[in-house]
Amino acid sequence: MNNTFNMNRFGLLLKRQWLEFGKIYLISLVVLLGIVVGFYSYNIPSPFKESNFDYNGNLDMRFRYPLFLILGFVFISIVASSYFNILAHKSRAILELMTPASVFEKFLAGVIYTALISLFSYLLIFYLTDLTFVKYLNGHLNAFNHQDIRKVESITYEVFTDEGYRKYCGYFFAFPFLITSIFLLGSIYFNRFHYIKTALSVMIFIGLTVYMVVKFSMWIMKDKVPYHHIGQNHEKDWVLLLLLLITSVVTIIVWTITYLRLKEKEV
Repeated sequence: MNNTFNMNRFGLLLKRQWLEFGKIYLISLVVLLGIVVGFYSYNIPSPFKESNFDYNGNLDMRFRYPLFLILGFVFISIVASSYFNILAHKSRAILELMTPASVFEKFLAGVIYTALISLFSYLLIFYLTDLTFVKYLNGHLNAFNHQDIRKVESITYEVFTDEGYRKYCGYFFAFPFLITSIFLLGSIYFNRFHYIKTALSVMIFIGLTVYMVVKFSMWIMKDKVPYHHIGQNHEKDWVLLLLLLITSVVTIIVWTITYLRLKEKEV
């Protein structure tokens, strides 16, 4: 089939992919919800706990931030790593490759399911769970017997009302898409143990990159006197902006490689 895009055919492809991919995806959402609820139930402040407050005297809800980041990485990477793994099985791969849709349509469907739907689903589940527990805590503040206890805010409210949070979230906007693009490529590039091999490849690549950057910095600074000055905010903004551009460009490059790899499978 020629590499064209037809909206009706693409819509049918999305429905077909949902029949194949949706069952596993819905199960993963149920598991995700159970994990988030379990972590919240165990870690939220309780009148029966000795330590309920942070260093500012507020109810300690700091566990939400590492939970959000770590669990989010694991969830979207697993979803992306399982999308094209059907191509590793010859009998099932033939049926998949014979699907009457262009390579671009199949690739675009993969991006939508792994980069958009998975990310939106994770944010929605985390938001609803967090909001539920926050409302529960705010309805039982009197049980803590603390005179100056403050109302707990949802993590979404804290992010969108704080200028610093909004700015940093904007600079790191491309990171979820970079993660899903890498593991989506791994799902079609490796024939077995897609997630493990992709994760190991990423770790090795990051390790080599850090090593080369450190060695290059040591070579540049050799026999030179370091000069320290007070960093300006605009300098930090330029670094973060550069990070956003790099992650965006790398994401597009990885998606391009994934498309070419899928095209090779079709051949």
